Parts: sequence; C-alpha cells; structure tokens
Amino acid sequence: MKPNPNKQNWQDKLHEIIYEADTKAGKLFDVVLLWLILASIVLVMLESIKEFDAKYHAFFNISEWVITILFTFEYVARIISVKKPKDYIFSFYGVIDLLSTIPKYLSLIFGGGHALVALRAMRLMRVFRILKLVRYIGEANKLGQALKASRFKIFVFILAVVVLCIIIGSVMYIVEGDESGFTSIPQGVYWAIVTLTTVGYGDIAPQSPFGQFLASLVMILGYGIIAIPTGIVTVEYSKQSLNTIHTNTKSCSNCSEGNHKDDAKFCFRCGTEL
Repeated sequence: MKPNPNKQNWQDKLHEIIYEADTKAGKLFDVVLLWLILASIVLVMLESIKEFDAKYHAFFNISEWVITILFTFEYVARIISVKKPKDYIFSFYGVIDLLSTIPKYLSLIFGGGHALVALRAMRLMRVFRILKLVRYIGEANKLGQALKASRFKIFVFILAVVVLCIIIGSVMYIVEGDESGFTSIPQGVYWAIVTLTTVGYGDIAPQSPFGQFLASLVMILGYGIIAIPTGIVTVEYSKQSLNTIHTNTKSCSNCSEGNHKDDAKFCFRCGTEL
C-alpha cells in the first residue's frame, strides 16, 4: 500500500501549529504563547519591586520556573519541526528565543537572578513574531512599506532640523552667554533640541527679553516640526493602501521563510512546497 502523499507526518503538523496561524490549532498556540510572554514580563516587572519580591518571592520563583520550562519545550519543538534546525537556531528570532529561555538556568550556575532580568525582559521582543496573525499582516506590511518609502524624506527633514538647532543654539549662546547657563554652543544646541521637541527639561532657560522671545518662537515652531514626519508617513501609507499586499502566515518548513502570498504553493526562497 502506497503512502498518501497528501498526508502530513507529525513533523509537518507540528511545524504548521508552531510557525503558522492559518489553522485553529496554530491560532490557539499563538494566543497561549502571547499570554505566556505577557505573564512573564509582568513577573519580571513585579520582581524588580523590592517590596513585592520580598513578600512573594516564592510565588515569583515557581511561576518563572513554570514559564521557563514551557518556553524550553517550545524552543525544542521549534528546532525539531524544521528540516534545517541550524537556520532557525542562528536566525534573529532563534537567538531571541534562546536568550529569553536560558536566564533561569544560568541563575542556577552563576546565581544573581536579578542581574539576568534584562535577558528575561527580551521575551517581549517575541511578541512581534506572535503578531503574524492574519488580520495584522496586511496592516504591518503597509506600515513597513510606508516607512521604507519615507526614509529619504525623513532623513532630509531630520538633517534640516539638526542644522536649525545648531543655528538656534549658536544664536542663544551669543544672546544669553554664561550667566544664563549657555556656556558653549553645544550647550545652546542641547537647549534648542530640548525646546524644539517640546520636552522642556528646564535645566537651562533664557533670561533676557530677546532670548525669551526667541525661545517662544522655537516652542511654537516645535509643534509644526513634530507634525511633519507624521504627514510624510501618512501620505506614503495612503499610497500603500491603494496597493494592498495580501500575505498569509504560511511558513516554509525547510528554510522558515514567511510572508508568502495568499495563493503561494511553493516557497519563494528555496522552492519547497508549502
């Protein structure tokens, strides 16, 4: 009896559940993983509060071990479900998955679990992978294309802002001088950047009438400058909306490439059947 070529083996089924969200099982896996990631981040944040850690340390420790073990099983499952484990292990998300899983194990060897909090917080980066769900893909692609198309305009705009800050900072250095805290042109440029971006730390402030008048103009100018990059990206985003790129969550079991078109039958990178 010949084997059915359309019948999936356990490895293909596991790959479909873990790396894709087109099936009910795949969506459920992503939702559960998302809640685990968020729960682990909340635990990291609460554990960093000394009062909470002193009172609930045992609970935090047990919870972290449970989550770490679940992440370990998931990491191993990702490795065995692909045909080329090396490609996943050394990929960007593969490294993130490993770094977000090992902190608890390292604390057993080196101690000082608090020093590894930063690594545990990297789990939040895994959310970007989970947001591959179908309803997010189209919008994510459009936003990515809009940012890519706007990059040169935004670069020119930022360059113009930098030049403007240097000019304003130099003028303020001449007008105010050391008495008001403008001890150098870089100090004046720092003030101009803080004021123009409407942050306003208040550590340096003009004292002379002309300096205050110039500062008022810079503050008003800041509101207009903030709106310009938003307008640039919005225009490009509108253009992308007219040319929507439809993609799905199919992931190649051979090279782990994603972002395939809706009607794709083969991987555009290695040619493996999807």
